[in-house]
Amino acid sequence: MTNRNAVVLLSGGLDSSTCLAIARDQGFNIYALSFDYGQRSVSELNAARAVAQQIGVVQHSVIPLGIGSLGGSALTDAALAVPEQESTGIPITYVPARNTVFLSYAMALAEVVNAQTIFIGVNARDYSGYPDCRPEFIEAFEVMANLATKAAVEGHRMKIEVPLIQLTKGEIIAQGDRLGVDYSLTVSCYQADAEGRACGRCDSCRFRAKGFAEAGLADPTRYR
Repeated sequence: MTNRNAVVLLSGGLDSSTCLAIARDQGFNIYALSFDYGQRSVSELNAARAVAQQIGVVQHSVIPLGIGSLGGSALTDAALAVPEQESTGIPITYVPARNTVFLSYAMALAEVVNAQTIFIGVNARDYSGYPDCRPEFIEAFEVMANLATKAAVEGHRMKIEVPLIQLTKGEIIAQGDRLGVDYSLTVSCYQADAEGRACGRCDSCRFRAKGFAEAGLADPTRYR
């Protein structure tokens, strides 16, 4: 690797904020990247801005995207209810192709800012079963990135880092706590209100509460 620049995907939630802190702890110059894609909980973008400022980044970009207008997900379509009971299979909160689109933008930004590393806070342990959070998806995208970019063709290969992928929520929170993440700034709820207050009932809220209990830490989540 020729530099210490990294692009970090930052949603404003617990996992991505921890991932950002890990990248900083590893000495990277961080270019944080968030998306306004029509998500139900717009307060997560305010959380992303607050976390980027608290942890410290070189640049934080918020990109508007139209994928929410395609529908097909309870996170982008107000006509679809966010499930509040545990279910089997891939839930309606899955946003079609979201991480593929996000990583594509991260790959493009990495070329622009001369970064060879992309961090994404996907998790395959305590999560809702989304197919674009699996290790095999990340591995396949990294192969594609190194075929598709000018930087890689010229010898500057890209690496996608997934430091949380095999951790439990409790382990993620414990690590973030050690690295100084202020989790009171983060928003995880799928249907948080404009002030960032959580419902306490959706999948994401349940995983978050379980994680703080496992880590033995006070849960700073604000509930409505």
